[in-house]
Amino acid sequence: MKRLFYTIVSCILLSATNIHASQPESYVPAPENLKARQEFSDSKFGIFLHWGIYSMFGQGEWYLQTGGLDCHEYAKAASGFYPSKFDAEKWISAFKDAGAKYICFTTRHHDGFSMFDTEYSDYDIIDATPFKRDIVKELADECARQDIKLHLYYSHLDWTREDYYPLGKTGHKTGRKSHGKWDTYYSFMNNQLTELLTNYGPIGAIWFDGMWDQPENFDWHLEEQYALIHKLQPACLIGNNHHKAPKPGEDFQMFERDLPGENTAGFSADSKIGNLPLETCQTMNGMWGYKVKDLNYKSSKELIRLLVRTAGKGANLLINIGPQPNGEIPELALDRLKGMGEWLKKYGETIYGTTAGDIMTAEWGTTTRKGDKLYVHIIADKMPQFITLPLKQKVKKAILFDSQNKIDMEKIKGGVVLHTANLKPDTDCILELTLN
Repeated sequence: MKRLFYTIVSCILLSATNIHASQPESYVPAPENLKARQEFSDSKFGIFLHWGIYSMFGQGEWYLQTGGLDCHEYAKAASGFYPSKFDAEKWISAFKDAGAKYICFTTRHHDGFSMFDTEYSDYDIIDATPFKRDIVKELADECARQDIKLHLYYSHLDWTREDYYPLGKTGHKTGRKSHGKWDTYYSFMNNQLTELLTNYGPIGAIWFDGMWDQPENFDWHLEEQYALIHKLQPACLIGNNHHKAPKPGEDFQMFERDLPGENTAGFSADSKIGNLPLETCQTMNGMWGYKVKDLNYKSSKELIRLLVRTAGKGANLLINIGPQPNGEIPELALDRLKGMGEWLKKYGETIYGTTAGDIMTAEWGTTTRKGDKLYVHIIADKMPQFITLPLKQKVKKAILFDSQNKIDMEKIKGGVVLHTANLKPDTDCILELTLN
């Protein structure tokens, strides 16, 4: 059976490569892909999950690298990985109650450990741990049951495999003694991607990471890899956290720890904004993976305001949680999710299905747009006396979203002035403007 599977996969890979060779260089997304892009843009809020055997060390997802560990010794942790309290139904229910429309799960991070049942490595949740349950399968089934999109993170780099060679900027001291051939590693990745896009139902997106490990001129053969993904599931979106402008074959663009157009974290200097759907990924506390000492969680208020500012840029917010080694979501994370969910139940209309507003960034906040409605989000702790909005369209009506009470408004050349001094500051004080 295993041999038959290999044969089928090889045929698919060969077919994808041949098709790519006959295609024009420019990528033309399928109609179902364009539809998926719009649905993705409308969703606005997702949950990122960094979880693997690194959680057992309680030092974050980079501990193999930062701890100076030997990868063979590190791998022994898998034999003790038994997340007895993992419950896919509880996870997805909590995320759905929080208002999230999709999740993105780390199928294989830089440490090389696969959180799914793979035929191409024994270093996985089934073969290397006593748990022997396919985490990705359980999440996929529960996402389908609760109607939440499943996105899959996949690392382009690997700190453990000998055939990830030449080595990049990281992973030089993890104990690898020999070096294999890149072609073998490339085939391994494509085989695993084929499994993920064949065995787990519809996948909303593949979220690549790690390209930044290699020099600028390194050939990752992205065109062939992207063609394979789109052949297997045309609606599956492809994003790559390479910190550059979008490349042919990609369907959305992400920004690490920053809003589009900003570079406070230092990753987005070369991330020229393209014409694709946008996503900002950010941590709920300081780390991506579970760190036992990291209790510095952003408040629900901070996370809501981040979501609002992200939507004002026309982007989605992918907020990260690092599950505990026992499989539970940290209580502090659940508390923050509850706060976000309560707010979105009241004000989600001003976030979901919106586009970037006429004013993306202002000292007082931002705006989102839906049809003839412009939502003015005042997220300042001190209410401004007035807000000037340069608008091309005329304003028919201005009301407070909560109470529907009218807002004093003064029409000026090129826009309006909203008198806001008497309004009460809140997590987000929302005004609704109806435009001609």
